[in-house]
Formats: sequence, C-alpha cells, structure tokens
Amino acid sequence: MSKVLVIIKSRGIGDLCILSKYIQEISKHVGASVSVLAQKNTRADEILKNDPHVKEVLELDERGIFLNIKRIKSKNFDQAYIYSDSVRLYFISRLSGIKYIFHYKFFSKKGKNFFKTAKKFTENIINKEISSQTKLYYNLEDMNNVKQKLAMDNNVKNIICGISASGPTKRWNITNYIDLFKNLSEKFKCKFFLAGGPKDQELINKIINSSNDIDYVSFSKMNITETLPIIAACQYYIGNDTGWGHICSGFNLKSLFLFCDSPPKAYASYANNISIVLPDGESIESCGHNTRGKDKISFDKVLNESLKLLN
Repeated sequence: MSKVLVIIKSRGIGDLCILSKYIQEISKHVGASVSVLAQKNTRADEILKNDPHVKEVLELDERGIFLNIKRIKSKNFDQAYIYSDSVRLYFISRLSGIKYIFHYKFFSKKGKNFFKTAKKFTENIINKEISSQTKLYYNLEDMNNVKQKLAMDNNVKNIICGISASGPTKRWNITNYIDLFKNLSEKFKCKFFLAGGPKDQELINKIINSSNDIDYVSFSKMNITETLPIIAACQYYIGNDTGWGHICSGFNLKSLFLFCDSPPKAYASYANNISIVLPDGESIESCGHNTRGKDKISFDKVLNESLKLLN
C-alpha cells in the first residue's frame, strides 16, 4: 500500500480548512489515510484530529530544509502531493526519497484564486470533478458532553461570533458587534460564543462588560481542541473572515462572513453555507486584499443579513 504525504504550505487556519477537502479527496483516491505536513499556525494537528482520512500531522518547519527532510525521510513515503508552487518543498520531498511528487507548476500561484487552484490541481490528479464544500470531523461524545456542561439548548440560537481577525483592517469595529448582539438578543433567545484568543481579551472584555443581560461565553482561555466540540454544537456563525468562520463552515454551520479586507471570491465562494456582506461600493469581484473597507460595511446590512440567517 502506498504511503502518502500531503504538504500544505499555507499558514492560516482558514486555508487549512479549505484545503482539508482536497486532503480527503487524495485519501479516497489512494485508498488509505494520508500524512499531512503543515505549519504549526494552521493548527492542523487539532483540526484534523478526528478526520478518518488523516493518519498523522507532521509539523512543517517554515525555513528549515534539513529538519523537514529528517522528519519526512524516516517515514518512507512514496508519494507526495504539494499544495504549493514552492521549489523548496519539491526539493525537500525529492531529498526525502519520495519517488512520485505532484505539485503546482513552479512560480504559478501568484494572483490565482486560492481554492480554485487547489480544486483544479486535485481534479487533474483524480481525474474527476469534485465539490469544494468542506467537511470537518468532530467527536460526537465530546460535543454532547460540552452541550451539557455549558447548558446549550437547541431551542436557543447558539452563535459563534468571529469578532477577531488576523489584522485590524480585517476586523469590523467592536462597537458594531456590541450593537448587533444587543439587537439580535432582543429578537431571539441567543447564546453568543466569542471566538478569539488571548490577544483578543480586550475586545472580548468590551463585549462582555457592555451588558449583564446577554449570555456570552469566551474562547480566549481555550485551545482549539477545546473549542471544536462547542463549535460543532452551535448552529450559526456571524463574524469577520477568520479561521473560526472556516471551521464553522466545515462543521456545516449557517455562516455570515464580513469581508473587510480579503477576497470573498477565494474565501467564501467555495462553500454553499457561507453568506457574505461586503463594504459599500464593492462587489465579489472587486473586494480583496487592500480594500480597507471595515468602515464601509453597513450596520443595517449586517443586521438584516443576520436576521435572515437566524430566521
């Protein structure tokens, strides 16, 4: 049986979630679970932990060559699928003794649509058309336990709130979120899960301290593994274009993404459960990196789309 390595160069959680679909398709194609080499920042070891298509996750050292070779060579892989146009990753695979190496055309990725490039690459390998919709896996027992622990009621709107982002230009103003959650809680019985890490504690405190009457739960002191069963138990995601949102989409939550400064054509069009709000004057074609549109996203538009999502 072939021993297969899938290599992910991308750094972000969202990218990893989108590419998880193609990891699964490669696994089906070779008829065995695969090993994944990915950077630590992707949290691949936690996000892919319950995926039956993934045998193990190895850490990709971003700059090192020989450390990566040492990590790979002892595994005796005979196939590698590289989701990147990196020459370095190709030579790491070759020097690790891997005989069959599939990769993006060198120096070809710049300006290309992220998910469409991965989709076409995979389709050419497996020789069939595939959906880009993602599916992440979770432990059902863990989900049921966390629902009981946090008193999560199916009759309540359990909402993951992506109030953080990878940078300030991608983050809708926190006062807007405070007003949004207040409006939603007046119309529905809601429980809001504030998706952010320790660096987002100030933002989370502003939200929690804004009201004593709204049910908030913070993720700031949890690791990704602890949050996954909570996310799986929820029904909705509302927030910025973040890794949290892409995890939610993978767990099939109805999701509303606010695209302040990133391309929805690459990071929303892949999934049929993601709705979007764009800055005023932007389209799905024009909105992208350097749009700098966080102050041009209409509060009324977000509120109306959120109400549609929850109804």
